[in-house]
Amino acid sequence: MLDFPIMRVLALETSTLAGGVALVDGDRLVLEHVLDVSATHGERVMVAVDRALEDAGWTRETLDGLAVAIGPGSFTGLRIALGTVKGLALALDLPVAAVPTLDAMAAALPFCALPVCPVLRARRDEVYACCYRWDGRAMHRQWEYAALPPAALAARLDSPTVLLGDGAAAIVSPHARLGAPPHRVPSPALVAGLGLEQLRRGEMVKPAELVPLYLRPSLAEVRRRVVPCR
Repeated sequence: MLDFPIMRVLALETSTLAGGVALVDGDRLVLEHVLDVSATHGERVMVAVDRALEDAGWTRETLDGLAVAIGPGSFTGLRIALGTVKGLALALDLPVAAVPTLDAMAAALPFCALPVCPVLRARRDEVYACCYRWDGRAMHRQWEYAALPPAALAARLDSPTVLLGDGAAAIVSPHARLGAPPHRVPSPALVAGLGLEQLRRGEMVKPAELVPLYLRPSLAEVRRRVVPCR
């Protein structure tokens, strides 16, 4: 556990083509900036961080901790966000919380009576998904995080289930209940909230150990593994 209270946390979320930054001060959401990323995350993420701090009247030195979505999601986006957080953590000596993207998405629907399944588009005609239930205190994961074809996910739904995320519409099942449009992209504010809870419990990651949650190798990694025929 830390010997000082964690209050001011900056969070980054870049798991999809929509990304953003959020600031929380204790249980109060100070701001959330969501970006429709037409340029790359690398060109905009630090600009978004500096703009958020300026708008809140904060400086980097007034932060108590950092939170970052670790995926699954865009390989490029995740690497950029994690690299940014590593740099800030080392420069400012701040603790870091690693928040799985699907956990943060499920946290958008606390108290839901139905199972909640965040679904994000992945490459190779697959989706990233996991199923959660409210256990009276938090959203509790029912499955392991998975990368699978939409039809395989549909086959796993055996009761009415709320689907969130940009891949939800691809799931054809009589049990599918599509969530509202605001829940179709991950929320930086929810990453901040879960990150704050983790930091308060002493659940933090050293910058050198901060890695993305990859459910399968990137295309570049697959290509490196291919041995050409001779």
